[in-house]
Amino acid sequence: MIKKPEMVLIDVDGTLVDSVPDLAYCVDEMLKAIDMAPYGEAEVRHWVGNGVERLVRRALIGQVDGEPDEALFSKAYPLFMDLYKDNTSKRSSLYPGVLEGINYLRDSGFKLGCVTNKAEAFTHPLLKDLGLFDYFTSIVSGDSLAKKKPDPLPLLHSAEVLGVAPENSLMLGDSISDVKAARAAGFQIICMSYGYNHGVDIREAKPDVVIDSMVELKDLL
Repeated sequence: MIKKPEMVLIDVDGTLVDSVPDLAYCVDEMLKAIDMAPYGEAEVRHWVGNGVERLVRRALIGQVDGEPDEALFSKAYPLFMDLYKDNTSKRSSLYPGVLEGINYLRDSGFKLGCVTNKAEAFTHPLLKDLGLFDYFTSIVSGDSLAKKKPDPLPLLHSAEVLGVAPENSLMLGDSISDVKAARAAGFQIICMSYGYNHGVDIREAKPDVVIDSMVELKDLL
């Protein structure tokens, strides 16, 4: 059972936004530019969730774990960054229920923050383009602090900024990284069933609750 929090921190990719169509486009264009075969959206979907650097490394070896040749990575990464700068939100969209859910949270008086591993240069434009930026009092991106999720620092920093104790805080995410960060920070954690968790059912990470749509927050909170 979820105890009603004072603050809700929300992840971006796989929770609010399906950003894979843009990420997959950039991965495939990057691969073509270095004479490698593209993978397509279905494959790239399994690699998303730990920031774009990790995504590029995975794309270069075609799997979740392992490391590519550093020279190859050094060549590919700037290509991806240039592509993604121009394709942050062209194909991305909000998941069904997100607007209803976030409006409910705001109108009910919950303090709202955003915590993502996506770099600020991509996070802010994406949230603005999809109309979510102004919902958040605090936005912590992957390069805002010295550490990112699954480290608890971004969550604890957000709690401090918003003036809420960890035990009165809730994280809303979609991956094992979100669950680990929340547990380490002493937050409650709700996960979305539809997000990016490298093809593994998020229930295996044992969040407090798993929901299929942010509309369900109304009944939970």
